[in-house]
This record gives sequence, C-alpha cells and structure tokens, in this order.
Amino acid sequence: MKRGRRRPARLSVLSRLQLGLEALYRVQTHLTIDAFVIDEHQRGAASPARAPREQLLVREADDELAMALFVDAGALANLETHDPTSALDDRNFADFCLAVEGVSHFIYVALCAAGRRSVSPLELELQAEVDKFACCVLLAGGDPDLRRRLYGDVRYADELDGDESARYRAANAGAIRYTAVLERRFVHGERTHAIPMLTELRRFYRMDLPDKLGHIARLG
Repeated sequence: MKRGRRRPARLSVLSRLQLGLEALYRVQTHLTIDAFVIDEHQRGAASPARAPREQLLVREADDELAMALFVDAGALANLETHDPTSALDDRNFADFCLAVEGVSHFIYVALCAAGRRSVSPLELELQAEVDKFACCVLLAGGDPDLRRRLYGDVRYADELDGDESARYRAANAGAIRYTAVLERRFVHGERTHAIPMLTELRRFYRMDLPDKLGHIARLG
C-alpha cells in the first residue's frame, strides 16, 4: 500500500510575515521568529513597565542581545481565522497591522544587532509604520483610504509618558509624509508600480534615522 505524502506543516502568521518582510527588503536574520514568541504569562514574568497588545522585549548583557516578542493571542487567532492573504478587510485589518509591527521590530533589531549598529526607538517605530503601509499595498493593492486608516485614526495610550508620546507622534508624522510620496509616485488606483516602489523602500530601509528623516524632508 502506498503511503500518502505528508503535508508540510502550515507556517504561523508571524513566520509568514517574517518571510514576507525579509523578502521584501532582501534581508535575512537567519532567525525563526516563533522561537522568540512569548505568551502573556511569560511577559508578565519579565515585569515590563507597560503591557500593550504588541511588544518587543530587549535585554543586553555581556555583549549579547536577548529578544522576546509578544503579540496578542486573540489577534493571532483572528488572523488564522481570517487570513489576510485571502482578504484584508475590517475583520482583520487592525490585527494584521499589529502583527506587522511586531515582526518589523523583531527583524530590524535583529539586523542592527548583527551589524553591530545601534537603533533608536524612534527609528524602530518609523520603519514599522512604513512597513504597515508597504505590506497593505503589496497585499491588497491601492486603497484611497489606507493612509487615513493607518495614520489618521490613531489613538495613543493614556499611560505613555511624554517622551514615548512624542516618539509615536513623530513616527506617525514621518510615515504620513513618506507614504504620501510613495502613494503619489507608485500607487495609481488599483494599480501599483511594485518594482520601482520596492526599489525605493529597500533604499529607505538601509538608511539610518538621520538619513531617513532627511530623505523624507527632501521628498516632501
């Protein structure tokens, strides 16, 4: 009797996002993101100052960097049920963006650590905001309402201190300006000029924060 061929295990939502973002930017962390994912109990044991629905915990000791990624279990379950590769809509849009943000942070910190390059929280947040736009456009095509949904309907947590609030607002403002240029240049109705947009996105990704901000200012 012939044995059926075993189906490959389905990758998790976060793993698929990691593969997608690394392919988008032509980078490789050589890390498996699922090995760094923690649950609510494990995060609580780390005693973070805040407990948002997505959080990358980073600790540096003895010249080594340790990371752990928390993403709300309900959000991940919703994305398994309502696969964004089939349809990105009101059922999964917010949770998709949450997951993209977490994976974006994970990849960026891992790459900077591997390259012995420091990275600021503002740089992380700005890149994550741009990654949300890029993923949504490349996955679902042009949407004239996308930038408003990403950056216009933002609510900031009440427990943020002054520096944190300023950082998130600065990242949001930078992303608004930069993605407006991307949209104007490369997204025309339902048609997206993917190749030139990817070239621009990859160039931006490899800049440090001062260069990113300067680039946005020149384009705007």
